[in-house]
Amino acid sequence: MKNEEIFPQLVETHYASLYRFALNLAKSPADAADLTQQTFFRWATKGHALHDASKAKTWLFTTLYREFLRGYRRGRRFTSIEDLSPIDRDPPDVRADVPTRMDAELVVAALEDVDLVFREALTLFYLQDYSCLEIAALLSVPLGTVTSRIYRGKRQLRALLAARETETGANEFAPLAACA
Repeated sequence: MKNEEIFPQLVETHYASLYRFALNLAKSPADAADLTQQTFFRWATKGHALHDASKAKTWLFTTLYREFLRGYRRGRRFTSIEDLSPIDRDPPDVRADVPTRMDAELVVAALEDVDLVFREALTLFYLQDYSCLEIAALLSVPLGTVTSRIYRGKRQLRALLAARETETGANEFAPLAACA
């Protein structure tokens, strides 16, 4: 099947999930739409080089992620890990007595405050249902790095949720059941 023939099908099948991933990365609906459109533009111009159509989804997510990184690196300098205090590098463990149910909107909102490097892995794993191996391929990092980012991202997310609980005084939050 030619690239022109599968393009509408790819857009219909993957646009929503690509847009959600882009929105989670970019935190801006306009930037997310731009990233998603740029990804499909890349497919329109270079998708013919992909010989195995079953890998189109992975190709699209990888391309979107690389487009995001290209713009992110261009617009912002990274903080060196050496410049961070030990507290910033490794957030403290959260109390075990936090309740067991969470509001999904609260979790997604808190996820936006998780460091980008951890948020990417968490989003792909929990919101896009990618396996750790698939995430490693998408992000071009070793499998151990992916599992470490997911672990540290969950710890950071729990700490953020615990801090929000303390701020609001509400007691309806809990650690992510799937993250335990």
